[in-house]
Amino acid sequence: MKKGFSITIVALLAFIINFNGVPAHAPSTLAAKSPKTVSISFSGAYALYPLTQLWASEYNKTHPDVRFDIQSGGAGKGLTDCLSGAVDVAMFSRELTPSEKAQVWSLWLCKDAILPTINASNPYAKQLKIRGLKKAEALAIYSDHTITTWEDLLGINSKTTHKINVYTRADAAGAADTWASFFGKKQDGLKGIGVNGDPGLADAVKKDVNGIGYNSYPFIYDIKSGKKVAGIDVIPIDVNGNGTIDPEENFYDNERIFQKAVNDGKYPAPPVRNLYFLLKANTKARPEILDFFQWVLTDGQKFLMQAGFVPLPKGDLNSSLKKLSVARGNKS
Repeated sequence: MKKGFSITIVALLAFIINFNGVPAHAPSTLAAKSPKTVSISFSGAYALYPLTQLWASEYNKTHPDVRFDIQSGGAGKGLTDCLSGAVDVAMFSRELTPSEKAQVWSLWLCKDAILPTINASNPYAKQLKIRGLKKAEALAIYSDHTITTWEDLLGINSKTTHKINVYTRADAAGAADTWASFFGKKQDGLKGIGVNGDPGLADAVKKDVNGIGYNSYPFIYDIKSGKKVAGIDVIPIDVNGNGTIDPEENFYDNERIFQKAVNDGKYPAPPVRNLYFLLKANTKARPEILDFFQWVLTDGQKFLMQAGFVPLPKGDLNSSLKKLSVARGNKS
């Protein structure tokens, strides 16, 4: 009797034990665990903000375990946040100074460009598109303030004048520094009404019929349609300085046409600029950050044109890939 009872108990125990030898009612300690979530934080250039968001979204489709925290605020803020350790990566939109280069490791990603902007309803918009803006005139308007009315710029004698309301960036910005460098200045050489951020600067010009500003072109053109966003227009740059926009200088009507002009070197550099990710120097980067950078320079490059940015020439892209390979510990 006791023997039969023992056999029954053993059989019941065998029945409720699963194939791993774990009681069926107990939680499975050998089941596959969800991937550990890792975070990568970014701060910096408004120009890189939408592109980094797009890259993060696409990367998450195959790497759902990576959480991205992406904040804009200007290139200067990004650099400060990176050096202080507040974020992992700075989004940067101007060239580094020698002292900055000593403090960071940089990765060249792509190009974009800064354009001079006016309100689409400017009373002289048609004339401005025909004659364009010379480098010396840009200096006189944005920095020296020796040209202060639209009539002064166009050489029009009129009893009625329209003051040029100059808008510039109030925050430390790669866009401001790049635009100023076009006519030999730095950001602190720009004079005007200070506005924070690329979106804020574009909005200020849209609201002021006599306003003039500058923006990265993803804030001027609608990426989906390729057309300029409502309320804003571009003053073409008179590259050869002959007082008129020649056919080879006329590439502003459509975003794709302008992108090609940047790629072909028809639009001057500056205000064409390079865009970077920065890491704090002498700090070992986490593998998940370098993995994301690797994806950005390979699979992520196909999203540049649709986001309004210009890919690097093949040789420059290969240089960035080699630099990243060294950072990843590869000798080749």
